[in-house]
Amino acid sequence: MSTSRRRFITITAAAAGLPLASLHAAPLPQARVWRGTALGAAATMQIHHPDQAMADRLIGQSLAELERLERIFSLYRSESAVVRLNREGRLDDPPLDLVRLLAECQRFGTLTGGAFDVTVQPLWKLYAGHFAKADADPAGPPPGAIEAALALVGQSGLDPDPRGIRLARRGMQLTLNGIAQGYVTDRIVERLRLAGIEHALVDMGEIGAIGGHPDGGPWSAGLADPDDPARIAGQVALQDRSLATSAGSGTRLDPTGRFNHIFDPADGRTSRRYRSVSVVAANATIADAASTAFALMPLEQTAPIVRSLGLEAHFTLPDGTRVVQAG
Repeated sequence: MSTSRRRFITITAAAAGLPLASLHAAPLPQARVWRGTALGAAATMQIHHPDQAMADRLIGQSLAELERLERIFSLYRSESAVVRLNREGRLDDPPLDLVRLLAECQRFGTLTGGAFDVTVQPLWKLYAGHFAKADADPAGPPPGAIEAALALVGQSGLDPDPRGIRLARRGMQLTLNGIAQGYVTDRIVERLRLAGIEHALVDMGEIGAIGGHPDGGPWSAGLADPDDPARIAGQVALQDRSLATSAGSGTRLDPTGRFNHIFDPADGRTSRRYRSVSVVAANATIADAASTAFALMPLEQTAPIVRSLGLEAHFTLPDGTRVVQAG
């Protein structure tokens, strides 16, 4: 089955009053830009530095870090740490980054009342396998199959011990697609900050801004219309902040778009509460995890989390209404 991930964020401009310009337009003279893929999604880096050779070296070092982290988190590489854990149900002497990220996953699972859960991979496999069949029932997998997959879901069955990670039940599997892109973005942002970079944008599937635009003021990120990603539905300012978006239409599992890649660990269904959720946070790991969980949560449950973490959350309701919560 072939699925594609649509993009819902575009870096559109610099400070207020400056003309909008796509990231793909001609950058400033002292900007070095890389474009590629990270964890299966389109990725970019834009580094502003007076020494272009130094900027190129930093891009090279960042790509080496990306490669290292892909060998841990990717579901597309047969020997990544996560794939081996899913295959064998255990992983001895796991990479520190995996232990660290799984601890964050458990924290967000608790914070969101279980809405954030990285053990939903059996649901992905069930739905993807179902709709890969030529004669697939458009109503989705049968209830019994969903119940069987749900029996394998639950972060309480995940033990991220630094000495060895264990999955409690045979058939349990992880997907870090709701947080790993943010984590990778943060690690590259951290590396660039330590190198003295004051103006940069890192997008490894989610966006991290270092400083503001070198012309002054914040970067402006355009939030795409979930039904028409070519149209900008709103904008948010970014300066030393990060942004992530979750939208069910990003990866549609069936031709009608009724089923998508955001799975509710409570009932095994896919997200239909919002058309999209975008979160601005102190770092991309938080933004990524929060946008993933918020896609499944009612507004009255997200509001306390927004306040406690100092977030800015943008919700697009099914009728197109936009709701903004700020902490």
